[in-house]
Amino acid sequence: MNTDDLNFAYKVRHALNDNLDHLPPSTTDRLAAARKLAVSRKKANAIPLRAAQRAIAGNASSLFSFEWLGRMGVAVPLMVMVVGLTGIYQYQEEQRIAEVAELDAGVLSDELPLTAYLDQGFNAYVDERAQ
Repeated sequence: MNTDDLNFAYKVRHALNDNLDHLPPSTTDRLAAARKLAVSRKKANAIPLRAAQRAIAGNASSLFSFEWLGRMGVAVPLMVMVVGLTGIYQYQEEQRIAEVAELDAGVLSDELPLTAYLDQGFNAYVDERAQ
């Protein structure tokens, strides 16, 4: 229905409601019959709702349905992202620890020349890597 039809229907309803007490009985009978006919011809607009099945016990069909995929649509990518970021963090920490260990091994084994200890850039590098 467009807006003109709706406005007309509202005006008719309002006029009928205002003059309801003044209508003859034959008219009210015809209106009641027309209403019953209209209600019987009306299409069902309601969508049948299905109750959510939350209990697993005694409901084996819910184990084989794929409704859980919709619920996992957000959770799985979020979990993958968390695991991925944790893996990246662990990898970077292992790399940092390996670099510091290599530097410490070089210092302890005296493989570095004596001028390396006098170089201010080397000291800054050691301080930066130690943190």
